[in-house]
Amino acid sequence: MRLLLGLPAPAKLNLFLRVIGRRPDGFHELQTAFVAIDLADTLDFELLDQHRIERHGDLTGPIEQDLAVRAARLLQVESGCQWGVRIDLEKRIPAGAGLGGGSSDAATTLLALNRLWRLNWSREQLAQLAVRLGADVAFFLQPGPALGQGIGERLSALALPRRWYAVIYPQVHVSTAEIFKSPELTEHLKRTKISGSPEGATAIFPGQLGNDLERIVRSRVPEVDAAIQYLSGFGNASMTGSGASVFAAFETQAQAQRAIEGAPPSWSSWAVAGLTEHPLASW
Repeated sequence: MRLLLGLPAPAKLNLFLRVIGRRPDGFHELQTAFVAIDLADTLDFELLDQHRIERHGDLTGPIEQDLAVRAARLLQVESGCQWGVRIDLEKRIPAGAGLGGGSSDAATTLLALNRLWRLNWSREQLAQLAVRLGADVAFFLQPGPALGQGIGERLSALALPRRWYAVIYPQVHVSTAEIFKSPELTEHLKRTKISGSPEGATAIFPGQLGNDLERIVRSRVPEVDAAIQYLSGFGNASMTGSGASVFAAFETQAQAQRAIEGAPPSWSSWAVAGLTEHPLASW
């Protein structure tokens, strides 16, 4: 029996998010900065001697839509592997919070099965599969913070100062598809001139660069607006991704902890470190 136990799948923050154009395929051209944070799902993997994928533990929807299952099936097909796997997943990252939990689960699954099935694929090969699973999946195969362009799949290493983050999820769902289809975003794009390389963004703390979707979400989702107003009392607060989670960055754990202590009990909140290296970077 071969087992891989307790593998982490960390959440992420988008420290800034710029929407700079709409592509012919309907997706949007983005510039963003990703950092993983010390809030993670946990996955166990058990090798099965039959060609089947089993999924156990916490589920947030139909198994067929589960990103860990989709990642396993895609890697199995593309590699021609005849092994199977049992995946047990413990969720700590709320589903639909904009923190990338499902994408991270998929990336950890690719890394784990590459080892469990002894495929010896490179990270570059795994990243090509990752893009087919979702725009954020490729980031979680990076060794550390990254600058993302395209739909977020063109990644380059990003040096960031060590920070602690107060993160709040106000327990509300934001539809990414609806936000990207909104007339407000269309108007924003009409005013936006596509810039060249975002070089120089790395010289500024990315949280200062804002999120082009935030104004749209705040006008439509009062819970997100309330969470940002609350955190703004402690520092520069911003929304991550298309919401609904919001965050503020601090230099110390105590500062981040202080920022969430007065948050309404109906919200989920964490004081977490930004990760300078992905927990599976050495894989």
